[in-house]
Amino acid sequence: MISLSPAAPRLAKLTALSVGVAFLVTACGGTSTPSSTETTTSATGISCPAPGAAPGSTAKAGAGGAVPPATTVTETPLKLGSLLPTTGSLAFLGPPEIAGVNLGIKEVNDAGGVLGKPVEVIHRDSGDTKTDIATQSTSALLGQGVSAIIGAASSGVSKTVINQITGAGVIQFSPANTSPDFTTWDDKGLYWRTAPSDVLQGKVLGNYMATCGAQTVGMIVLNDAYGTGLASNVKSSFEAAGGKVVAEELFNEGDSQFSSQVDKVIAAKPDAIALITFDQAKSIVPLMTGKGVKPTQMFLVDGNTSDYSKDFQAGTLKGAQGTIPGTFAKEAFKQKLLAIDPALKDYSYAGESYDAVNLIALATEAAKSTSGVEIAKQLKAVSESGEKCTDFASCVTLLRNGKDIDYDGQSGPVTFSDAGDPTEAYIGIYEYQDDNKYAPSKEEFGKL
Repeated sequence: MISLSPAAPRLAKLTALSVGVAFLVTACGGTSTPSSTETTTSATGISCPAPGAAPGSTAKAGAGGAVPPATTVTETPLKLGSLLPTTGSLAFLGPPEIAGVNLGIKEVNDAGGVLGKPVEVIHRDSGDTKTDIATQSTSALLGQGVSAIIGAASSGVSKTVINQITGAGVIQFSPANTSPDFTTWDDKGLYWRTAPSDVLQGKVLGNYMATCGAQTVGMIVLNDAYGTGLASNVKSSFEAAGGKVVAEELFNEGDSQFSSQVDKVIAAKPDAIALITFDQAKSIVPLMTGKGVKPTQMFLVDGNTSDYSKDFQAGTLKGAQGTIPGTFAKEAFKQKLLAIDPALKDYSYAGESYDAVNLIALATEAAKSTSGVEIAKQLKAVSESGEKCTDFASCVTLLRNGKDIDYDGQSGPVTFSDAGDPTEAYIGIYEYQDDNKYAPSKEEFGKL
């Protein structure tokens, strides 16, 4: 990612992306096998594939025993910042992301730290695009000498600070940005992410709705980089599968009235409705169900697939489905996160945040430097073509023994492109239960 190619060839590559898809199951363990051919039928005629078997991890720990001492000791400890939401429309994503960062920091420091020193972390709120919190938080983090900033969660927020961060020679590493725009951003090789571009989530969601038998789709879309980018990829995928998008209604961040958008989408009589929003879904869902839309017609995305048990009457969302990039959080990982934050209710992007910490720490060891620019030069190398390892202790042991490593993490396989994007990833599909909480249903694996 340090030597960036011109935008035009990269956009051509983006257009030519192909996705290999496999339906896989949920819950606890198992092997990577195709799903059952059974289906779950809704009152509207949509018939989605039933859950199959959960993928087992193929990565192996690279080393056991005590971690050898650092071969290079830094005078300047690695200092990380986080720019994650504790307020605003994505505040529900903050707790799992922050817990993932804190768990990663704990495990790195339990293994002796990086270059002989404990890693430090400073947390700051990102807010959302309605406020200027992100720029203020970024200025504070840069003023404290961080080498990398983990965040933001919102693509729109990241666009407001990416030039500020990368222009200072600091890495911006998002665990949740999915806008395709970042693939071609002039970021000086300093922007990275563990969440896949919405080219993948869009392909998966569009294909999945077609697989469920929907021939027509309506969409209610947040008018920002995240919403319109994801909607474009959903539409392309769905129409390529033979379907038709019959309504696409936009709204802006900060809007509080959605009756017009809901009425226009319902008037088009779609088989399925994709809600590409943040927490505005709390207002939109009751409007739709009040006009007869069945929850089995609703397809949510990572920006709004959340716990609604305290927001809606029981059964409101039963059978609705949502997509979140990343593999399902494994039980052992959940227990570690709960030890960090016992109040956690969901785990969205916790794995991506944890992996961001580990990848930055390992790249720092490989670079033998805490300079953001030097760390960035090693991020791709620690993600590919070496001995597989899955946590900091085993990976850093290999590095200190002179081995090349290939880190695969809690979010799934992590292999970076030259643009700092994951080249392969899982997209989890979740189904809402009677209590309006979502449960793992299937996973799809894709390559970009």
